[in-house]
Amino acid sequence: MSNSLKKILKILVPILIGLGLVFYSYTSTTPEDRARILEAIKNADPVWVFLSIFIGILSHISRAIRWNYLLKPMGYRPKLLNNVLIILTAYFANTLILRSGEFLRATALNTYEGVPFEKGFGTIVTERIIDVIMLLLIITAALLVQTDVILGILEENGIGLVGSLGLLLAGVLGLFIAIRIIKKSTSKFAVKIKTFLNGLLDGVLSIFKMKQRGAFLFHTFFIWACYIAMFWVIKFTVPETTELPLGAFLVAFVAGAFAMATTNGGLGLFPIVVTAALSVYGISKTSGDAYGWIMWTAQTLMVVVFGTISFIILPLLNRNR
Repeated sequence: MSNSLKKILKILVPILIGLGLVFYSYTSTTPEDRARILEAIKNADPVWVFLSIFIGILSHISRAIRWNYLLKPMGYRPKLLNNVLIILTAYFANTLILRSGEFLRATALNTYEGVPFEKGFGTIVTERIIDVIMLLLIITAALLVQTDVILGILEENGIGLVGSLGLLLAGVLGLFIAIRIIKKSTSKFAVKIKTFLNGLLDGVLSIFKMKQRGAFLFHTFFIWACYIAMFWVIKFTVPETTELPLGAFLVAFVAGAFAMATTNGGLGLFPIVVTAALSVYGISKTSGDAYGWIMWTAQTLMVVVFGTISFIILPLLNRNR
């Protein structure tokens, strides 16, 4: 397979998967359900939608501030406005071509702030590693606060507490064996895994080496608190979800996060997995779909609108460079 064909497939496959999931979501509902979902979306209180978007913008500004904490030790201090515009443009790019935003961020930082590509990209990789750690912490929190619900689901499927502990023990043992095998293996796949794990460790340790680690950690937790808050406030747009506890939205948030990483901006998959997560708490498919589509549409519009504006403004503000 030629390199050009591989590049085309990398762009088209995620989009086609997303569109296929949109079609599946459409065909899996009756005309009456679709009418109710559309009605729920039309009746959504715009105040909560705009609040969610505002919180999202705050998270991007916080990420722009945090980015400079990684760049400063290398002697670079980009303008905060440039950082914000570059990040928004990168998120917009990710909705078009999966994972293209990271390369665009490093390229734009080099173009407008003179930061070498490899150094800028290194800070972005560190950011992603920290994000993975934060997501793992949220998954752990969701498991802890929703233990009863999760155990209930397992019992419904014929797995009791003893079975759950057995699965957990088997998982830990399997992970230990896998790590041992990877450590000894010299295959390309094993080398990639070891490189990732080493990078994960380096990313964590880099926090403790920077002078402003307190501020860095504050913004890290603030960014992810904003992500969860964006999710949580949308519950007030759908009557059936208003009384759900925060723990329920942590579970839905984790499901949505994986959807966002799988297809372009969560296209098609996001509403499906969020609906499935909320159904565990007795939320009807109609209300779950309405919530998922409101949440996805609000955040996608934010990225597309502000990303497009940033793409236009960025070169104009830096036309003297």
